[in-house]
Amino acid sequence: MLGITPFGALHTVISLIALGAGLIAFIRDKEISPRNLLGKVYVVGTVLTCVTGFFIFHHGGFGKPHVLGIITLIVLGIAAVAGYPNRFGRASRYVETIGYSLTVFFHFFPLITETSTRLPAGAAAPERRCAAAANGYRRAVRPVPDRRHAAGDAPAVHLAYHRHAFAFAGALSA
Repeated sequence: MLGITPFGALHTVISLIALGAGLIAFIRDKEISPRNLLGKVYVVGTVLTCVTGFFIFHHGGFGKPHVLGIITLIVLGIAAVAGYPNRFGRASRYVETIGYSLTVFFHFFPLITETSTRLPAGAAAPERRCAAAANGYRRAVRPVPDRRHAAGDAPAVHLAYHRHAFAFAGALSA
């Protein structure tokens, strides 16, 4: 299927619910406010997404996704504190709004990276795509003798960009 565990699927569903609530709040209210139902769903869903994400070890240990989860929780905490009157003075409202908006932005990092690694279904794994791109690049820039010189002359070496550029581009899009 998409190479996702049941726990990973639960994590994904929670994050999509949170993201959906946040986007609907943006459209409807022009902000995410934990004082209404959509805002509460967003905040709780984002916290659950971060917490469940700490138990997912895609590459064997603590990594960038875990750091993003910690940063997201810190920003959510700052935004929540800013929601109390005068915690940041006149800037409280701005800190709260920017904080919650920033966490929506953070949702898009894993959304884009995970979607690009799993879709289209059956596509080569990202590691294989990167290896294919690297091989295409090596073929594209390897020195190739220039056969335009007369026999006996030292062959000039040039980069065969014109010959292998399409192979490189194809490997990137594969």
